Amino acid sequence: MHTHDELPVVQDACGDDCACGEYETGLDPELAALLEAAGLDPVEVEDIATLALAEDLAGGEDVTSVATVAADAVATADFTARQAGVVSGLRVAEAVLSLVAEEEFTVERHVEDGASVEAGTVLLSVTTRTRDLLTAERSALNLLCHMSGIATATRAWADALAGTGAVVRDTRKTTPGLRALEKYAVRCGGGVNHRMALSDAALVKDNHVVAAGGVAEAFQAVRKAYPELPVEIEVDTLEQIPPVLEAGADLILLDNFTVPQLREAVALVAGRAKLESSGGLTLDTAREVGETGVDYLAVGALTHSSPVLDIGLDLRG
Repeated sequence: MHTHDELPVVQDACGDDCACGEYETGLDPELAALLEAAGLDPVEVEDIATLALAEDLAGGEDVTSVATVAADAVATADFTARQAGVVSGLRVAEAVLSLVAEEEFTVERHVEDGASVEAGTVLLSVTTRTRDLLTAERSALNLLCHMSGIATATRAWADALAGTGAVVRDTRKTTPGLRALEKYAVRCGGGVNHRMALSDAALVKDNHVVAAGGVAEAFQAVRKAYPELPVEIEVDTLEQIPPVLEAGADLILLDNFTVPQLREAVALVAGRAKLESSGGLTLDTAREVGETGVDYLAVGALTHSSPVLDIGLDLRG
């Protein structure tokens, strides 16, 4: 686990006069650089944070905090894990805070994304106007808890597969607008990403096969139209594999194959294409599936069903 002494401290959140032209965003330049280094678009993160705050404020203000907290009051608050898990989204939480803060604020980073933490671990400490902390609290926590829940669930799958040669990866079953953050959280948990969008790679599924008149026909049509893109083809029987291999598929998605069928598929393919198991997978059977020799386990539940990790924001007394 990292300590705060090993991590940078961000100070001086951007205000109205900020000129962070490099990223075309109002985020602090250092924070924007950290987001970009993590594979996140700072502009997209700012847009998501802005939308979350706009939804929470609904064109008004935080009436409770305005009524109960003096405008010039300053406080330090700690983001603290209330259960054990894997952290993801700390810099995203900072982005939310930076958009709300009317004055400069100071951040102490105690751990980094991807760290495994125990209940009671302080993740991030922020000092700024008390009103701003309270206004940003829920939006920041909604994103941080959601992303950390995905990272925690992914780590469980990654641990189950350790040493098998197989890795867990996500799908496009993501929350609209949050795909980049959710897939980043999968990476934090030790998983890998499938395509980010429909344009990244071709995945020929059953409906494409019906429309094209057959598995091989569908593959050939995609390869002809987009020769530079990787092509994955879904099959649901062992008999469909030879023509797909002959056509030259880069990756074969084995849909709802049993463990014995997966072993047969691995032997049949003999390394000529990557293999991905999909459908009906559970954490309890993950290792058995990984030991068949497949390369990937596709788990949509990582992004569509992971419970949040309980993280709280507490003002210091």
